[in-house]
Amino acid sequence: MKFGMWGKSLMAAALLVCAGVAGAADKPAAGTPATDKEIAAKVRHEILMYPRYTIWDDVSFSVAGGAVELNGDVSQPYKKSDIEKIVRNLPGVTNVKDAIVVLPLSPQDDRLRVLVARAIYGNANFTRYAMQAMRPIHIIVENGHVRLEGVVATEFDKDLAGVRASAAGMSFGPVANNLQVEQPPAKKT
Repeated sequence: MKFGMWGKSLMAAALLVCAGVAGAADKPAAGTPATDKEIAAKVRHEILMYPRYTIWDDVSFSVAGGAVELNGDVSQPYKKSDIEKIVRNLPGVTNVKDAIVVLPLSPQDDRLRVLVARAIYGNANFTRYAMQAMRPIHIIVENGHVRLEGVVATEFDKDLAGVRASAAGMSFGPVANNLQVEQPPAKKT
């Protein structure tokens, strides 16, 4: 009698497993991006989750027909190859064109990066940005030239970040403030 109950339970479990496998065969593989929009979301997520991606790096990308084009700047050579490898191994990615630029390795540029970061993120107006896991203002320094990339909430924050970066000193020339504003000011009528 016990064997009969055991056999029925085993048969029911086997039927459930077979039904699950058959149902899964009808669907695309879970987690496999199918559209360019889904691939772009996955690429963005993976770049932001890359543990060595910092405020000294700025990587952008575009996706067309499963092909990903990487652009931007990184502060270390290994970051370029790591990011390309991560993106290349994502499901749905058919090709990767890596146009990421490795910034020159320079102690003076490193010092300038730290000075600009302290000038911006050390200011009380930028506390909400400094507390974020991935700080939204990226500081790109190439041969003494400073460029700000990223997104801030208001035009005031953009202007203040530019002023703070310019006041940090040691920069060769004006700071290029390419920050985007999330909430552009309302137009007066």
